[in-house]
Amino acid sequence: MVSDKELKQKWFDFFQKKGFKKIQGYSIIPENDTGVLFTTAGMHPLVPFLLGKKHPQGNKIVDIQRCFRTSDIDEVGDNSHLTCFEMLGCWTLGECDKQKMINLSFEFFTKELGIDKSKVAVSVFAGDDNAPRDEVSANAWKKCGIKEVWFLPKENNWWSISGGEGPCGPDTEMFLIKDKPKCSKICSPACDCGRYVEFWNDVFMEFIVNSPGEKPIKLNQPNIDTGMGLERTLMVINGYNSVYEIGCLKKALNLIKTNSQTVNERASRIIVDHIRATTFILGDEKGVTPSNVGQGYILRRLIRRSVNYARDLHLDEDVFAKLVDLYVDEYKEYYPVLNEKRQFIKEELFKEIQKFTKAIEGGHKEFEKVIAGIIRHKEFAEKNGEKVELSLSGKAAFRLYDTFGFPFELTKEMAKQKGFTVDEEGFKEEFKHHQEISRTATVGTFKGGLADDSYQTIKYHTACHLLLAGLRKLNPDINQKGSNLTPERLRFDFNFPQKMQPDQIAFVENFVNDVIKKDIPVVMKEMSLEEAKNSGAVGVFENKYGEKVKVYTIGDVSKEICGGPHVQKTGELGHFKIIKEESSSAGVRRIKAILE
Repeated sequence: MVSDKELKQKWFDFFQKKGFKKIQGYSIIPENDTGVLFTTAGMHPLVPFLLGKKHPQGNKIVDIQRCFRTSDIDEVGDNSHLTCFEMLGCWTLGECDKQKMINLSFEFFTKELGIDKSKVAVSVFAGDDNAPRDEVSANAWKKCGIKEVWFLPKENNWWSISGGEGPCGPDTEMFLIKDKPKCSKICSPACDCGRYVEFWNDVFMEFIVNSPGEKPIKLNQPNIDTGMGLERTLMVINGYNSVYEIGCLKKALNLIKTNSQTVNERASRIIVDHIRATTFILGDEKGVTPSNVGQGYILRRLIRRSVNYARDLHLDEDVFAKLVDLYVDEYKEYYPVLNEKRQFIKEELFKEIQKFTKAIEGGHKEFEKVIAGIIRHKEFAEKNGEKVELSLSGKAAFRLYDTFGFPFELTKEMAKQKGFTVDEEGFKEEFKHHQEISRTATVGTFKGGLADDSYQTIKYHTACHLLLAGLRKLNPDINQKGSNLTPERLRFDFNFPQKMQPDQIAFVENFVNDVIKKDIPVVMKEMSLEEAKNSGAVGVFENKYGEKVKVYTIGDVSKEICGGPHVQKTGELGHFKIIKEESSSAGVRRIKAILE
């Protein structure tokens, strides 16, 4: 059997011997919110380098990345889906040699993982009006001795970033063939019968889509991006039936079962997954906490869903603390920040548990009361020949949300268990009337971010550095907690215990404008991470960088470790104006500003 630590070591050892440089994984919260709420894949933080920016470690890099996908929340509890997982990835930037990458992939999974090539099937892109049939990949696999090579359409073998905009291209996927017969004559890796289990994907980024809906065009810098899900690969190579038989997930599941009074495999798995995800999100460098918007809303949903299932299993709250300790101890070797924030994770988790626990009993009683009322109404109506659907009104769902703190998705899930639907449109209408919260943020995409590298966005990036410098004049302990940049404005999150006073806002605004008027050069130097630290550079997100980092200095005003890009002189920015200061989450404030 191969453990998760052994697989990680094999991954790094193999690719470093092949000339790839090891880099640290990035934050699970994307810097500048470029497209999604969370880092969904290993390539996500590397978009600027895939578009041509020079990476400090060269053009061949390898890492392990913490990832989180909101799209899989409802699937958690089955054998293979997780919200939070680790992705093994390697990249060649500016080079797209399919034969070479396929040979490396074949060598790794046969020699390092011991997978019999006769048990492997692969799929390649069948071609369409925009891109040709991938005969190169197909022939490369055949030369390796793979017998089952399938040509599949775009929906199966074309990779693109969520939303369809950005680098993209054909991919080749690798599957373990399970010992079960084909379900039909046309059974292929595209079939979900369980005969084929994917464990690796090589993406050949030869194209780019500049705007959603447009046809892909050739990418100036072609790249290769590989992705191997750690947990699913361990399941495949060890012959497990589910990802919950792996290492710490198995330990966590056993912990749940030992402490629960009721047997419910799906509920236990959901808690195991959600508290691991919660540990990674709370323990991230950026310190996201539960709230009603964006990442905070997803985090709140994970915790409250876990509490609801723990209630069904009659679990005591101390089990959550034990799970956090288990996960921190398991992952601290790879992500030291988890150990540093162990107490913070527990404190924020239990704050949210206590908030929800106060209301949960009343909420469940309210829910059962509504359900009983609908059933009585249905029975009465049917006696009179009327047909009534088992559906909760949007108003009832909103009351559960507003009064008892039940996320809409939790209400919908509870209703589904009883055979009811929920009027989602009605809920949204109620939502609009009572609170100014963007529900779209929960599936969330934001415009722009640094990935677009437009001149106006670059100006806002430099303005963020000046804004942080101004804030640190108020309090040197202030650090950036997140940002969102568009060509129209900047949004900047930072730790601060209370609402900023008007004179504090004016001070920061004037500070930034004074620096802009001085037209100070923005100077970039590459140096080692240690040198950057010793120079006094601020680096909240320093773990994402390799051995060498870029340090941007603006006179004696600002010095930050940053991937760039920036303007050449501060005078290019124009006039800086703060248009809003508000709460982002507990202990975190948010500034929105424009350049006039």
